[in-house]
Amino acid sequence: MTNAATLVWGLGIAGRAVAQVLHDRGERVVLGDDALTDEHRGFAHRLGVEVVEPKTDGELSLLISSTSRLTPAPGVPEGHRVIAASRLAGIPIVSELELAYEFEVDSGRHRPMLGITGTDGKTTTTLMTKAILASAGRRPEAVGNTETPLIAALDSRADSFAVECSSFRLAFTERFRCKAAAWLNVAPDHLDWHPSYDAYFAAKAKLWAHVSAGDVAVAPVGDEAILGVARRSNARVVTFGADRGDYHAIGGVLTSPHGVIMESRSMRRSLPHDVSNALAAAALCIESGLASPGHVADALASYEHAAHRIEFVRELDGVRWYNDSKATSPHAAAVAIQSFESIVLIAGGKNKGLDLAAMALHRAHVRAVVATGASAEVIESAFSGHCEVRKATSMEEAIRHARELARSGDVVLLSPGCTSYDWYSNYEERGDDFRRRVSALK
Repeated sequence: MTNAATLVWGLGIAGRAVAQVLHDRGERVVLGDDALTDEHRGFAHRLGVEVVEPKTDGELSLLISSTSRLTPAPGVPEGHRVIAASRLAGIPIVSELELAYEFEVDSGRHRPMLGITGTDGKTTTTLMTKAILASAGRRPEAVGNTETPLIAALDSRADSFAVECSSFRLAFTERFRCKAAAWLNVAPDHLDWHPSYDAYFAAKAKLWAHVSAGDVAVAPVGDEAILGVARRSNARVVTFGADRGDYHAIGGVLTSPHGVIMESRSMRRSLPHDVSNALAAAALCIESGLASPGHVADALASYEHAAHRIEFVRELDGVRWYNDSKATSPHAAAVAIQSFESIVLIAGGKNKGLDLAAMALHRAHVRAVVATGASAEVIESAFSGHCEVRKATSMEEAIRHARELARSGDVVLLSPGCTSYDWYSNYEERGDDFRRRVSALK
């Protein structure tokens, strides 16, 4: 450890967790954020550390030159000026995930970590993995791109970790590795954070960049790009897929190389992507030696999905309403759209630099669309000529349009394909508003 401080930039949940742990370890810390608030300053005051707000490039360069490393919060994009300044000065850039891994290794504990990345399904697979580990009698924590950063859980009683690895966290890793790690899928996403799709893909690929011969890489059998990365790694490759792969589900039966796991109908919800996520979680836990097929079956039979992920809200007048506010990319929305036959789709919001026209690839499932928010025009254009499209300027109006358009037997699906930042602070707030308004319908 040098006398120079670590600059923690971005004071959300992860940034504050990093700052707290570094401070508790006796390291010097300097805090910064693009939009410092009284809350940020209060946090810095409680820690007794400096908080900075460099206005010019010169001030930023001077600040960077006096630090030993930069730890950017996950929300700080690769093109940010603090990243550029650190690279120019040759200052190491270390993500929360990397820092936590370093501390874990240095402590000598080496608790098993099971990693999960992918464009969609990360959180569900992470929580399924945690449930399976708990069923096996372990004390797991679900960490990373969750409510609990990995670094904040190091001092917990956990004996294992299910780590949700976003591209944001993986991008700045140099040593991070997992006993077993699954890459679920990939499609263009977060192009407002990464400079290109290639950079996004390369960040995901870091999941397996530092694996050892005894580690396991879990990959989708039908994706040659992901399989290629897995096969070039040092890990043992295990595949999963709907109807083929080491872990598969032919005839509604989840099967592993170690025997039958369970029937999909025994799961509380078994949409196609639920089964795919379950197979990946099963592979992680079984192939790492941390659980058996029986533990998987017990866990998945009682697993309840988190909110805002194709969450059933209610049925009214023969119409079922679903909240899929977590779908913030076209690829995520497509997963939900393929799950139902006749949909009134509520879509739109703030785009992340993605091709929203991709949402119409499965338009045979969509009978009508309500286009919302900043991307309403683009959504309207994507579905124009296929079905009726109405635009809404509020969630209340969107729900009213959807109710008028829906017929008995339809599904009204909020699956925006965009972020919520035009109308809401986050996707949870958007989903909560939708759920509350739908529940109040007479």
